[in-house]
Amino acid sequence: MRVWFITGASRGFGALIAQEALDAGDAVVATARNPKTVSDKFGNHPNLLAIALDVTDEAQANAAAAQAIKRFGKIDILLNNAGFGLLGAVEEATAAEIEKLYATNVFGLLKVTRAVLPHMRRERSGHVINISSIGGYVSYPGWGVYCSTKFAVEALSEALSTELQPLGVKVTVVEPGFFRTDFLDESSLSISPSAIADYKDTPAGIMRAFAADHNHAQPGDPARLAKAMITLVNDPNPPLRMPFGSDTVAAIETKNANVAKEVVAWRDLAISTDFPADTGATG
Repeated sequence: MRVWFITGASRGFGALIAQEALDAGDAVVATARNPKTVSDKFGNHPNLLAIALDVTDEAQANAAAAQAIKRFGKIDILLNNAGFGLLGAVEEATAAEIEKLYATNVFGLLKVTRAVLPHMRRERSGHVINISSIGGYVSYPGWGVYCSTKFAVEALSEALSTELQPLGVKVTVVEPGFFRTDFLDESSLSISPSAIADYKDTPAGIMRAFAADHNHAQPGDPARLAKAMITLVNDPNPPLRMPFGSDTVAAIETKNANVAKEVVAWRDLAISTDFPADTGATG
């Protein structure tokens, strides 16, 4: 029986993956700001431990990890799922909005990861899964600040993968595209109220209307993603990056092609900044 530790487990991907894990016979430490929402959703399951956790509270993260170890003796899979979005042009986002977003999406992920890793290192096994986004690989107008938090998650995951591999711990960063969850609802999305008129008819302004029109019309099926996550953790050699959704795959392919094209076009200037090779004979 594997033991999952899932943040943001009361709804969305977190709840769906928790249910798939329980159905597979695994144990789940399901965390949420209000653990009653978890208990109400899953009932009195013998393999479920609902714990209160605000990921921005480091002491609470350490206590939650300790509770998980006390109950189940180990943590096999850490799923850093808690997070929310911010919609608005980069200039429109206030300092308070940006700090709140980073407190959850980046610093919260770090606090929980640091709380769990000592237990995984002790066992020389484990799998850290960080939920990123299509916006963690390709940034979009209107989502710049949100995407920057997910770019940070990608960078942390890359480094963690190399750091933890010798210690027997695997790392995967998951990149969902647009899935039909509540992400575009106000429960998961903050929309910057300080709209600047100049942006109204630009891509950033148009994105505000696009997001509202496409809520619950996204192409991705959250239930299929939850099942795919079980396939992912069952594989003995999981990938560093796992894109989910045809839109994410297309975005990655397009960006990779554009970057490769730019490198070719600007290669000579790019490498011209090295010190000249020393071709003179010595002695």
